[in-house]
Amino acid sequence: QVQVVESGGGLVQPGGSLRLSCAAPGFTFSSYAVGWYRQAPGKERELVATTSSTDTITNYADSVKGRFTISRDNAKNTVDLQMNNLKPEDTAVYYCKVYGRLFSWGQGTQVTVSS
Repeated sequence: QVQVVESGGGLVQPGGSLRLSCAAPGFTFSSYAVGWYRQAPGKERELVATTSSTDTITNYADSVKGRFTISRDNAKNTVDLQMNNLKPEDTAVYYCKVYGRLFSWGQGTQVTVSS
C-alpha cells in the first residue's frame, strides 16, 4: 500500500490560517476522491471535508463550513485544506484519506490553535 503524507500543520493563534497538504509520493491520485479528517485528544476521528475525483463535488462538516476549503493541485499532485479563522476547537491531528484500496492512512499533521 501507498502511505499518504500530510504536512503543513503547526501552532497558530485563534483567527489565524494554515494550509495543509496531502501527497502520495511517487503516485498520482488525481482520479480518486479524497477526504480530510481530524482527531482531537479523547475523541473519535471525524470527517472534515471531501472532494470528488473531479473536484466538482465538495462537502464540509458543519463546524468548518465557510472557514475551510478543500482543493486539488494537480501540478503538485496534492489535495490541500485551506483553513481560515481557526478556532481552539479545531485543534487536532489532521489526516488525509485517499479513497482507493491502494492508499493507507498517513501519520497525520498536528494543528494547534491557541493564544
